Amino acid sequence: METTQLSNGVTIPMLGFGTYLIDSKDVPAAVKTALDAGYRHLDCAHIYGNEPAVGTAIKASGIDRSDLFITSKVWNADQGYDKTLAAFDQTLSDLQLDYLDLYLIHWPNEENFDLTLDTWRALETLYQQKKVRAIGVSNFSEDQLNQVFAMAKVKPMVNQIERHPYKVQAELGKFDTDNGVLNEGYSPIGHGHLILEDPVITKLADKYGKSPAQIVLRWQVDTGFVVFPKSSKPARVRENFEISGFHLTAEEIAEINGLDQDKHLNYD
Repeated sequence: METTQLSNGVTIPMLGFGTYLIDSKDVPAAVKTALDAGYRHLDCAHIYGNEPAVGTAIKASGIDRSDLFITSKVWNADQGYDKTLAAFDQTLSDLQLDYLDLYLIHWPNEENFDLTLDTWRALETLYQQKKVRAIGVSNFSEDQLNQVFAMAKVKPMVNQIERHPYKVQAELGKFDTDNGVLNEGYSPIGHGHLILEDPVITKLADKYGKSPAQIVLRWQVDTGFVVFPKSSKPARVRENFEISGFHLTAEEIAEINGLDQDKHLNYD
């Protein structure tokens, strides 16, 4: 299990398991498969609607809490200082946990960013109360991060953004790194029929004897991004975890970076 460190010294696994769009009835089997395969990092969110099922699956696993890294996010409708604190308590209850490892603001409020800044103050309170080991944001631009930096007592430790070979996020990724903010990439392999059939990816898959998905995930980790592929298919869950034992060369990384189209695959 490859790991990295957040700016406050907390260790985070580079590869996690995403729970987005997994129906609650399918969560027990999916999470069990992931944990059995070796995943110890689960990426969750209140808006996914399945945190109670994830919590039950975590409890059923019997894995020591200290060996797990659990992330969740406060949804847009719950932004604001008091509402965020209440939303966090609900997430803890749903996940049947005493603390989170990482809590993120899911999206910035474009129309009322002051509300988002109040939300950040709530995350700082949770961090100071040791209810969460690290705090961060998701889908924030450089300008929005700078506004948080200007008022924060505790700087964001993570920015979770859409990231795959068709949206490399070079400038934002460098900005995050330069400011001590760890990059996380969601939709790390994009949508398979687009990226996983790209000739650059399939050529590297043939060279290394790996699947196209494994090549893309190796690229993500080799470029410093924490990622959490999601699948409810056991064989795919295990395959996505098996990316150790090889690294891409600088030239191969540059070749994949060259596929960038600044293309959103999740929203317009």
